Amino acid sequence: MQPPRLVHAAGACLLVGLAIQIMRPARTNPVTDPAQTIAAHVAMPAAVQAIVARSCIDCHTNDTRWPWYSGVAPMSWFVIGHVNDGRRAMNFSNWDAHSTRTPGPPLGKICSEVQSGGMPLSSYLLMHSDARLTPDDISVLCAWANQASRAAPGSSTPQR
Repeated sequence: MQPPRLVHAAGACLLVGLAIQIMRPARTNPVTDPAQTIAAHVAMPAAVQAIVARSCIDCHTNDTRWPWYSGVAPMSWFVIGHVNDGRRAMNFSNWDAHSTRTPGPPLGKICSEVQSGGMPLSSYLLMHSDARLTPDDISVLCAWANQASRAAPGSSTPQR
C-alpha cells in the first residue's frame, strides 16, 4: 500500500523548511560608539527619545531587539533585510555616517516619512502595535526634526 500523495507533499515541505534554516543572514548589533550617536550631535528631548525608543530603534539603531521569529527562515530573511535597509537609510547609532553620504543628517526626512505613514512600516506594526504613531507623536517628531535640522544641518556639535 502506497502512502497518499498528501503525506509525500507534507514530507517534502518539512524537508524544504528544514533545509532553508541553513540559509539565514546574520542578525547583528554592531558596537556603538557613543560619540557617533545622534545624541552626541543633536539634542533629543525626553518625549522624542520615548517615541524613538518605542517606534524606531529596532530598525534604525544598532540596538535591535531581535524577535524570536527573526531566527526562523524565511521570516529571518524578511526581518533582517528590513533592519539592514533601515540602518542604511538612517542609523541613530551611527549618525556620523550620514554626513559622508548626504549634505546633512536626514532629520527632515523623519517628518515626511512619519507624516506619510511610511514609517514605521506597516509590516512592522503587525507584530509591534505599540510602535504605532499617534497624531501627537507625529507632531512631536516633526517639530523636533524640523527645529533640529534648521539648528544644526550637518553639525557635529551637540545643540543643547
